[in-house]
Amino acid sequence: MTISGFTMVRNATKLYYPIKQAIASILPICDEFVVALGDCDPDDRTLEEIKSIGSDKIKIINTVWDLEKYPRGMEHAHQTDIAKEACSGDWLFYVQSDEVVHEEDLPKIRQRCEELLDDQSVEGILFKYRHFWGDYDHYITSHAWYANDIRIIRNDKDIHSWESAQSFRRIPNFDGVHYREKKGTFKLKVARVDAHIYHYGWVRPPRFMQKKRKAFATIHTGKDSAEAHFQKEQEEFDFGNLDQLSVYRHTHPAVMTERIREFNWADQLERRRHNPGVKHPHERLKYRILTFIEQNFLGGRQIMSFKNYRLVSR
Repeated sequence: MTISGFTMVRNATKLYYPIKQAIASILPICDEFVVALGDCDPDDRTLEEIKSIGSDKIKIINTVWDLEKYPRGMEHAHQTDIAKEACSGDWLFYVQSDEVVHEEDLPKIRQRCEELLDDQSVEGILFKYRHFWGDYDHYITSHAWYANDIRIIRNDKDIHSWESAQSFRRIPNFDGVHYREKKGTFKLKVARVDAHIYHYGWVRPPRFMQKKRKAFATIHTGKDSAEAHFQKEQEEFDFGNLDQLSVYRHTHPAVMTERIREFNWADQLERRRHNPGVKHPHERLKYRILTFIEQNFLGGRQIMSFKNYRLVSR
C-alpha cells in the first residue's frame, strides 16, 4: 500500500499559512507529497518554506492561477485537482495549507488505510475537526462549523475536488471547469478514522487575518468587489470574545511547537472592538441554541447540517 500526500497553495507566508507544518505533519506516512504551487507574489517565501523541509518525497508543480476561468473559488478546486492528478499512491491524503495532523494519529491513519484498501465500497476516509480561533488555546464547538470532512480519497480519476476545494465528489466525465456543478455528481462513500485535522485557518495576527480574508474574497467575488467591501472594514480583524469558546487543554502537533512559540498578539485579542450588531456565525443565537442541544443531548451529533458524504459502517 502506498499513500500520496497532496496540497495546493499560493502566498502562504505572506498570508500566515502554516504550509511547512501542514506538509511535515503527514510526511512520515506518505511515500510522496505533491504540491501545486501557484504564482506567488514577489514578497512571498512559500517556495523557500517548502524547500526547508528538506525531503526528497516532495514534488512541486508550478502553476498559474486563472480567476477568470475559475471564478467563485473554483480555482482552489482546480489547483487541488492539479496536485491530485500527479499523485501515484493507492490512497491520496489531502491537507490544506492551514491544516495539520497530530503525530499521535499517524499510526491510526495508516492502519485505517490498510484495513480499507481492498474494500472498494469505501471511496474516502472521514476525519474529525478541531477549529482553533484567535489563538492556540481556544477552539470552536458550534453547529455553525463543520465537524467532519473527507481528507483521504482513493486514487480514482473520477473523484475530483469540489466547489472551493472544501471536499470531494465523484464527477464522471468531468469537463475540468465547472467545479460547483451539482447535477451528475455523487457524494463519496466514506468510513471514519479516529483522528483529527487541526485547523489553524483562524489563528493569525488580526492584521494578517484581514489580509487573508481579503485575498479569499478576491478569489470568490473578484478584486473590485473585495476592494469595495474591505474599504468599509477595519485593518485588524476582530475575533470577538474568546471567553465564550472551548478551551483546549491537550497537546498540539509537535510540528507546531516553534510556530506556537512565536504567538505574540494576545494583547490584540484582549481589546473588545467588536460591534455588538455584527456577530460571527458561532456567536449567533440560533447556532448557540442548536449547539447546546447537540452537545448536551445528542453527544455532539449535528442535526440539520449539510454533509457532503455518505457514511458507511466499516
